[in-house]
Amino acid sequence: MRLAPVGSAAVLVELPDLDAVLALGSALAGEPLPGVVEVVPAARTVLLRWASARDLRRAAGLQELQELQEQLERRLAGAAARGPERAGASGDVSDVGGVVEVPVRYDGEDLTEVARLTGLRPAEVVRAHTGTDWTVAFTGFAPGFAYLAGGDPALRVPRRATPRTRVPAGAVGLAGELSGIYPRASPGGWQLLGETDLPVWDVERDPPALLRPGARVRFVDVTGSPPAPVGGAQPPRPPGSRAPEVGCGLEVLDPGPSTLVQDLGRPGLSDLGVSASGARDRAALRRANRAVGNAAGAPALEAASGLVVAAHGPVLVAVTGGSADPVLRSPSTGERTTPRGAPLPLDDGDVLVLPGGAPSVLAVRGGLDVPLVLGSASRDVLAGLGPEPLLAGAVLGLGPGGRWLEGSAAVLAAPEPVTPGALDVVLGGVADVVLDVVLGPRDDWFDAASVPLLLEQEWRVTPRVDRVGARLEGAVPLRRVDGSSRELPSEGAVRGALQVPPDGQPVLFGPDHPVTGGYPVVACVAEHHLDAAGALPPGAVVRFRAVAPG
Repeated sequence: MRLAPVGSAAVLVELPDLDAVLALGSALAGEPLPGVVEVVPAARTVLLRWASARDLRRAAGLQELQELQEQLERRLAGAAARGPERAGASGDVSDVGGVVEVPVRYDGEDLTEVARLTGLRPAEVVRAHTGTDWTVAFTGFAPGFAYLAGGDPALRVPRRATPRTRVPAGAVGLAGELSGIYPRASPGGWQLLGETDLPVWDVERDPPALLRPGARVRFVDVTGSPPAPVGGAQPPRPPGSRAPEVGCGLEVLDPGPSTLVQDLGRPGLSDLGVSASGARDRAALRRANRAVGNAAGAPALEAASGLVVAAHGPVLVAVTGGSADPVLRSPSTGERTTPRGAPLPLDDGDVLVLPGGAPSVLAVRGGLDVPLVLGSASRDVLAGLGPEPLLAGAVLGLGPGGRWLEGSAAVLAAPEPVTPGALDVVLGGVADVVLDVVLGPRDDWFDAASVPLLLEQEWRVTPRVDRVGARLEGAVPLRRVDGSSRELPSEGAVRGALQVPPDGQPVLFGPDHPVTGGYPVVACVAEHHLDAAGALPPGAVVRFRAVAPG
């Protein structure tokens, strides 16, 4: 067992094999560690995440990883003494003797290639895939994506050299020693054997993930059977669909490149393959809600770069984050700039313009009347969860207490001093942003020059930036010790991780990052700079500074 810090509030536990991972996961389910909010098992590791660096220090202390390791080894030894435990599956599907049966049409694009790689005939590949029960070892990549282990060793094949840009929902594939089912259409590099109509992810089901860690799976060959008819629930109504009885609210005149509903997210659902998501700049969300009298995590609008809204009736709003103050265009008072962070009453017909640049937050008194998905109104762009992105013409109703009447019993509080935004805090000059990082957990995968290079050279945020992550570009790429030949088994990932693909240009994970990743992470942004990292706009110049984990 080897332990390594992952940013400020997580620890990666490296184990010898998948059996040890399953045993430790079972042990921690029966005897949790104090303060741990997420346990993310993977192929050879278990990621333990606390809510904050303070909680981690209270529970173990980064100066006492040896003591934490001893606690984990005791739990692992106890699990080994008890023997293997299997969790049952739940859902409205065939569950025979605790085994979920998955019907598959074995007509996948890579079936012939898998036969070539394994030395088997295609029919023998199918018999090997269906002839052994599989076990859900861990989840990740996308909600409901289960990594299945325990199949026939003859089926071990590498990922495709070039991933597909789109793999259809229901595709069944192989990668290494694992098999999996794609819950929704997405990019992917697994070798595709066939397709199933079984819905492995459904937010209307409880729990929404059909296959969870510990469940057993048996594939059944139904090649030749026609696909199941498409049907089921209608797509959800986009938030802000125009309704005749909106009353007070906000109309989106121009959503800019992307405007989404966000709150503080849905943490603690990694066992479903769901990241925490939530606002890019959580402090900005809290400040905006506080300014209008909302709870800190009330749903608000997050504009990636620019937003124009109009008031329907009298409403109270506040804008935080961003790179410039918003502009108010009022039929009664004309046009003027308004300070960020201060409560701003809007009359019916007033137009508020948020400038482009860094992401900004617009909160409105009472919050937004939008549906919750898995307990949160946040839009997770990777998982496809939460309210759809807003379009021009959308009208958003307000939550309870949203109506603002000047002179009513609810008196406008004195504005708090406008506090600097997350990016303002870390600006090292006019344009450079300096982010603190904790090295590891895979900095040893890189050559002796690469870690100093990470900290010494400038990295520019490319246009390829969204809530999943920001692609960075440096003059000199980072290099692995052994080039790019070695594959890292998928392991748990955190917000702020600097994952390095084979080209050596890092990807900085955002709030909608995948739960697990297969490229080495050279460093993770420290907890106190995560909001600033989430607010980086395209073109920003970033430098990294190594700090201690605590």
